[in-house]
Amino acid sequence: MSEHSEHDLLRELFPETAREWFGDHPTPRETLGLYAVADGRMALVSGAQLAEFTPLDPKGNKVLHCDLCHYTRSRSEAAVYRVLVSSRRTRYMTLCFGTESCQGRAGKEGVRQFAERIFPIESLYAE
Repeated sequence: MSEHSEHDLLRELFPETAREWFGDHPTPRETLGLYAVADGRMALVSGAQLAEFTPLDPKGNKVLHCDLCHYTRSRSEAAVYRVLVSSRRTRYMTLCFGTESCQGRAGKEGVRQFAERIFPIESLYAE
């Protein structure tokens, strides 16, 4: 299945018609992905939402099952992460260290389903 929208096709094939229908502004794209950040942490971005995954110290020597790509990984290839989803609720997720290949195995729909398990994050502070 193609990753191009109708807007993209119209802009490419019929630029004048696309300008008449949609104006000159670019088509907004949804931001969705898992990215490695400093100190071994991970960031899940979905639109304007951001969740920060903090790695936990490894305990034991058992294999782990990645919650994103659903592959079984050794302790040297995956870790358990903690993410705060509200002021009193925490989720623990297992993720591969290689985020690009992990997301590739999961596919766009897999990443979207993973994000739906985390978001929306409630306010962490009382108002």
